[in-house]
Amino acid sequence: MPLELIRQDITKMQVDAIVNAANTELKMGGGVCGAIFNAAGASELQKACDKIGGCKVGEAVITDGCQLDAKYIIHTPGPIWQGGGNQEADLLKASYMNSLKLAKEYKFQSVAFPLISTGIYGYPKEEALQIAISTISSFLLENDMLVYLVVFDKKSFGISNKLFTSIHQYIDEHYVEAAEKVFARNRFEQYDVMESLREPDIFQEKKISEETYSLANRLNQLEESFSERLLRFIDEKGLTDVETYKRANIDRRLFSKIRNSIDYTPTKKTAVAFAIALKLNLNETLELLTTAGYTLSHSSKSDVIIQYFMEQNNYNIHEINEALFAFDQPLLGS
Repeated sequence: MPLELIRQDITKMQVDAIVNAANTELKMGGGVCGAIFNAAGASELQKACDKIGGCKVGEAVITDGCQLDAKYIIHTPGPIWQGGGNQEADLLKASYMNSLKLAKEYKFQSVAFPLISTGIYGYPKEEALQIAISTISSFLLENDMLVYLVVFDKKSFGISNKLFTSIHQYIDEHYVEAAEKVFARNRFEQYDVMESLREPDIFQEKKISEETYSLANRLNQLEESFSERLLRFIDEKGLTDVETYKRANIDRRLFSKIRNSIDYTPTKKTAVAFAIALKLNLNETLELLTTAGYTLSHSSKSDVIIQYFMEQNNYNIHEINEALFAFDQPLLGS
């Protein structure tokens, strides 16, 4: 997917470039910076940095990746947190944007970022995460690149306590842990089912009521592939193809496959991502998922989280992915 949150050691990322949360002198520091220097070969990387001499806060420079799997290292000094009144937000945004512009200049296809300034520089994690997500996603609306936002552990990840608590309460109210799992045949994705449910509950779980989702509609959908229904939804919503796959956090090449192959069956997370991009309501979402052989289930925690955001009328896929990441669920997109 174009933007992916990942829990990993950034020094082990196999990408065109990783981003170093550097200091202005481009000297070996602590935290992420120190880890990158050690993994790259401290002496070798320091020589490369010394040739550059330094870098201002919010700007970005590049060196060879030395002994890393990544081919290059982009160095950007983020701001030191001083309470928020010294243009810290603008400077942090500039660190991300200038790093991305440099990656574009070098024609990189993939780049991995840490959460800049959230270590010893003290930037509040929740605010730093929002700046990172908004800046990267804004860049990706106009550019094709695979961008990773790398989080070493949960302690360094900054979803708001209020949102986390709200989602957690919603999960408690709606999530039913499955007693067993079944595998749907052929192209159907694994999904959870409850061992003992009354018939009315099954119908409530897996289909819309007779009033809103008629048998005629269901029969029509059996004759319509996922690709056909997706393209029809795009036209009905008045969106372009580019707007749709960008909003869905879907790679352009994957969208091309879906458009050009009438029988293409996506993964469930890809199908749901398109529903989010198109701002489909729950009925429309189930309609689209049905054409690919999927549904939403209260015995799937990720499905419950997605329904939470739909009920909140929040169709920002990156915010949804933040929540899914915080609850250790698969992210939406490709």
